[in-house]
Formats: sequence, structure tokens, C-alpha cells
Amino acid sequence: MRRTTRIRTRPRLQHWAGPRLVIVIACALIAAFSFLPSLSHADKPQPGQQSILHLKIDAEIEPILATYLDEGIDEAARRNASLILITMDTPGGLSSSMENIVQHILNSKVPVAVYVSPTGSRAASAGFYILLSADVAAMAPGTHTGAASPVMIVGGYAMAIDETMRKKINNDALAFLRSYADKRNRNPVLAATAITDAKAFTEKEALDGKMIDVVASSEDDLLRQLNGREITRFDGTKVTLALSNPSRTDFELSPRQKFLSRIVAPDMFFFLLIVGVLGLYTEFTHPGMIAPGVAGGICLVLALYAMQILPVNIAGIFLILLAIALFVLEAKFTSHGVLAVGGIVSMLLGALFLIRSPFTAGGVSLTTAVAVTLPFAVLTIVLMRLVLRSRKWKQATGREEMIGAEGIVIQPVSNENDGMIRIHGELWRATSTQPVAEGKSVRVLKIDGLKLYVEPLDSPASAM
Repeated sequence: MRRTTRIRTRPRLQHWAGPRLVIVIACALIAAFSFLPSLSHADKPQPGQQSILHLKIDAEIEPILATYLDEGIDEAARRNASLILITMDTPGGLSSSMENIVQHILNSKVPVAVYVSPTGSRAASAGFYILLSADVAAMAPGTHTGAASPVMIVGGYAMAIDETMRKKINNDALAFLRSYADKRNRNPVLAATAITDAKAFTEKEALDGKMIDVVASSEDDLLRQLNGREITRFDGTKVTLALSNPSRTDFELSPRQKFLSRIVAPDMFFFLLIVGVLGLYTEFTHPGMIAPGVAGGICLVLALYAMQILPVNIAGIFLILLAIALFVLEAKFTSHGVLAVGGIVSMLLGALFLIRSPFTAGGVSLTTAVAVTLPFAVLTIVLMRLVLRSRKWKQATGREEMIGAEGIVIQPVSNENDGMIRIHGELWRATSTQPVAEGKSVRVLKIDGLKLYVEPLDSPASAM
């Protein structure tokens, strides 16, 4: 009985299915993790017990922090809390996030107290707007607030704007502040100087100027001063705070929000965007490396998520795409570095204009822009040149590898009678338009089935 063994070859598509499946699953998990709602941060208090929900603003004001505060305010309403206490120490942040926080504070069903603390803290720029929007504005000794003039920040530096644009931005900011400062019984005239003159105030100056309600040395001191105090809500209703012995619960950032808060930082967003593009570019130009494709896919999904939250300027995206195109062209054409320099300038400008922040500081820093752009330019040009150079390499396997190969005539070759030549240790049937004697060297011109068409090395056509 004859036994046959069947060898099953793996198709190329199946070879790639595994790594590509890993990329798809990883990207899907990250996307799902990013869009899932946060879980509850705190347990419910006992029925009838006074409760205070404590939130923190201890960094730049950005979209994830705004989401955290929005969820905290909603959680306080769900728990029927007696007070929301927000302790704050911030240099400012994005205007869009600040406006979102202010709107939620004004619409909160639970009274909100904003407390600039501890000593040495500040509520600058966007923090000033948030402080004045609260039902109770308080500061600790040795703190300050104000300096709320709108500033166009590009690459970490203030951008000069013409007088008309400056007036438009200032007037918009003043109108926004006045829309709630009057109803909160703040001093709108003095508060306006924080915008028009970039004036800052100590806690005593803010209290004497009737911009805040309380100066307290600690959170416990603040709660003692607020206990039994009657306040007027934004809608005009009066509420007496009962804070004799409340339970205080910290409302922390969820693990999801902590993770995403790092992603939506402008510098990290730009870094993820460029690394994602570079990873996919590397995989497409050098198939089979797998790792760059996986890393690039993950980074690009994270960058796309951040793009939905951050105020991204479409002009910045186009400048970055133009830079990539210029880098590729630099590798294909001789421009003596003109295209490369143009690409670097385009990507730097794209990074600096990537985040729109018309009122407050925000955007990709110049240091990060330079540190990411230069390596990206070098890698893109080098990888493309390797690809273009590989296309000129002689075929190393298959029938095409025989073209141009040299061999020795074993039997005379002519146009009328086929002969035999030895090439790569193999005997091949060959023909030639010129007679070639035994022992002469020939070069392969083309292949037709199992017959080679050759020419003598010493023919005029072969001379270099």
C-alpha cells in the first residue's frame, strides 16, 4: 500500500490574520474603555444624614477635569447632599472646560462652595471665573486669585493680537463674568479689572472688595462659618446651610478619568498622534514588522479619542499632514533639503496651532513640538529612502533572478541550433542571435519556459 504525505501550506492571508486581529482587539478594548461611563465614586450616606461631597481642582482645567466635576455635581444631587465643597488650586486652563464647569455650578441643585486652599494656592485665570460662580466663594490665608485676562497661547508663549481682536475677546469674557457675578452679589466692577488689567487679589483684598464671602483657615473652619448661614441661590431661592455634624466624602477621579486626563493633555495628544502615524507608516512601508503597526494603531485610537474632547484646530491637522507629505517627497526627489525644512516648519506650526484656546493658556508646548518633530522628520525620510532603494535591488529569487546572470557555454550556441550552458551549477538549454563557441561566457537576456536567451559577454551590446 502506497502512503502519501500531504503538505498543507499556510496562505499568506492566514499568516497575517493573527497580528492584525491583535491590533483590532487592542484598539477596540481601548476605545471601549475610553467611552464607558465612570462608575460611582462614593457610597451613599445613611438616610437623613447631612453629607458633604468633596471635589478637587488641583491641576490645569481641561475636559476630563470638567467631566469629573460635572459627574460630582450630579452625584451630589443624586445623594441629596447638603453641600458640594470644591477645593481649588489651579493656574487656569481651557476656556471651554471652564465654561462647562461654571454652567454646572450655576445649575447645581445642591449648594456649591469653592474654597481656594491650602495656603499658597491660587485660583488664577479660569479658576477666577469658577470661584466667583459658586454659591459660597472662600479662600484660605496666603492665597490669591484673579489675573483673568484672556490670552492667546501658542506653544507656551503669549501670542500678540491686534487691538480689535483683543477688545472682542475681553468684552466676551467680561460679559460672561457679569452674566452671573451680579446675581451672586459679587463686585462686578472690581472683578472686571482682573480681566481688563490682569489684576490679581489676595484673600483679604478679595474679601474687602466683596468678591468672596469667607476667609477660612481650614476646611473645618469653613464649615463652622457656613453652618446656619443663609445663602441665595442663583435662581433667587434662599437656603440655610445645616452643617453641624455632616459626613464628608471625597469624590475622586476614577481610574478611567485619571488615564484619560493624561491622554487629553495637549503635549500627550500631539505625541500620540505623531507616534500613531509613524507606527502605521512604518508598518506599511516595511510589512511584517508587526510591532510598529500594533503600537501605532493603539496610539492613533487614543489620539482620535482626545481629538473629540480637545478644541482641535483643523488648520493644525492640515499643517501636520502637509509636513508628512513634504517629508515623503524629500525622500523621493533631490531638493537639497528644501522639502525637509519646509516639512519641519509645517509640522512645528501645526503643533503650535493644534489646540484652540481663545481665553486661557493651553496648547502644545514649543519644547514638545521640537522634540517630536525632528525625530519624526528623520525617521520618515530614512524609511522612505530605504523603501525606494529596495525597489532597485536585483531580484534574489525566482525566474527574474536569472536575468543578467552569467554562465559558461558547454555546447556551442547559435541562432539555428540550441546549445547548453552551465549557470549556477545547472545545465540550461540556450539560444543566441550570435554564435558562441564552447567555453565562452554568456549573459542571460530573458527566459522562455526552460530555454534561456543569451548573448556573449564580449559582444558590442555587452560593452559598458
